[in-house]
Amino acid sequence: MDKTIAQIQQEIAEMKAQKDICILAHSYQGREIVETADFTGDSYALSVNASKVKNKNIIFCGVHFMAETAKMLSPDKNVYLSNMIAGCPMAEQMEPEMIEAIKAQDPERRVVAYINTTAALKTVCDVCVTSSSAVKIVSSMEDKKILFIPDCNLGAFVQKACPDKDIKLLQGGCPVHAAVTVQEAIKAKEAHPNALLLVHPECNPKVSELADYVGSTTGIMNFAKKSDAKEFIIGTEISIAEHLQYECPDKRFYILSKKILCPNMKSTTLMDVYRLCKAIGTDEAKENEIIMSNELINCAVKCINEMLRLG
Repeated sequence: MDKTIAQIQQEIAEMKAQKDICILAHSYQGREIVETADFTGDSYALSVNASKVKNKNIIFCGVHFMAETAKMLSPDKNVYLSNMIAGCPMAEQMEPEMIEAIKAQDPERRVVAYINTTAALKTVCDVCVTSSSAVKIVSSMEDKKILFIPDCNLGAFVQKACPDKDIKLLQGGCPVHAAVTVQEAIKAKEAHPNALLLVHPECNPKVSELADYVGSTTGIMNFAKKSDAKEFIIGTEISIAEHLQYECPDKRFYILSKKILCPNMKSTTLMDVYRLCKAIGTDEAKENEIIMSNELINCAVKCINEMLRLG
């Protein structure tokens, strides 16, 4: 017999209590998944939340590098990714060997890694940053010469905010955010002249220049919630406009572009979460478990610890 979304969500809630499960949902997940989560937000904040809860089992509804980060901060817990095909093109586009070769040529240049990188890549980086902390961290560093990876658009945003730093950028980034054009931003502003444009720094710098606010996903959501304005164009994954429509029903939210749709985030379904909850405690769940050696965790977490020190 068919089950309603509400029935599935109720069964997930019951299994969470029975099996000591904490569910983390990135903000780009669908509304029906977010409603089952114990915590929702940006990837790093979710991993920190996971490290603070007492639950033994953590289900991450997001992409692979996010679950890796959660495991790095909670090595004593069982961390699962709700759908194992959910990767991240930006996180996976650079190899450690490539960065090591650049470091060998310019050893004075410190490597700053966006949190959206694999654990393997983090092992060759000096400090990690989030989209909300990148400017603060880089400006706090004593080093003047920096290699910022992998997102050149976020790197350009940091570069503009830290003119005293010599920041080298590589061609990399989020293909979803980077796909948005200046013409689309202008067209959206013309269609909604009373709306404020809020964009993620992973967008092209020319798009960001047109924005009324540039910031992380959480920053965009907080800005919209606190603003006296009534209309907003949301320049990040389209799920955010949907969430804000629920959370601020007295305001209007428009998507900047239909192209800002992350197929990896959308690959996770509510039934993926349901099946994984049922599987936890059996061998079947091992297919979704994040397994990392202590050596990899200890090496990769160093740049996150440095972020905490500087931040």
